[in-house]
Amino acid sequence: MRRRIQPPVIPVSEQSSDIQLLHAVAAGDTAALRLLHHRHAAWLRARLRRRCADPDVVDAAIQDTFVAVWRDAISYGETAADPAAWIWTIAVRRLVSALRGPAHRWLSGSADEIPDIATTPSAEELVLLGVEHGALGPALDRLSPELRSLIEATALDGLTVREAAKLFGIPEGTAKTRLMRARIRLRELLA
Repeated sequence: MRRRIQPPVIPVSEQSSDIQLLHAVAAGDTAALRLLHHRHAAWLRARLRRRCADPDVVDAAIQDTFVAVWRDAISYGETAADPAAWIWTIAVRRLVSALRGPAHRWLSGSADEIPDIATTPSAEELVLLGVEHGALGPALDRLSPELRSLIEATALDGLTVREAAKLFGIPEGTAKTRLMRARIRLRELLA
């Protein structure tokens, strides 16, 4: 694992911001990663459980998320999205990847198989897979990070505009304007 040489990092504590923790993780501080996990794993689990009924898949996605945070914290810049939004984007992608795995036979099973309740996808799982692999996925990828994260939080995660604004630390009016811009741009890209 290649890490860029960083300036000395101030020791992390419970009072450290998420950005400070990400910088410490980028410098190889495992205590900072533990703090990030402690802060974010519970709400990630709650949100991912609304998308996938299988707790093992959710747990695997969360574990993979924090492995990715450890590996990619160096690429997180202060001009990027809010750290929680950045972590959420990783988590959703890890969930979709986990759903594509061999344990989910409904993705590659034969037509004559009788679906098992335990492996039948939920509507949310199908939507996530459609977003990732349909026309919407590439269109979302072409949006700027602040527009993409806001539209994903409201349209895919079911947050209200007020909740999304709070999550990203922006005024509600700014969130509404960005959502309007995101919808207009998505219409253009999908036309």
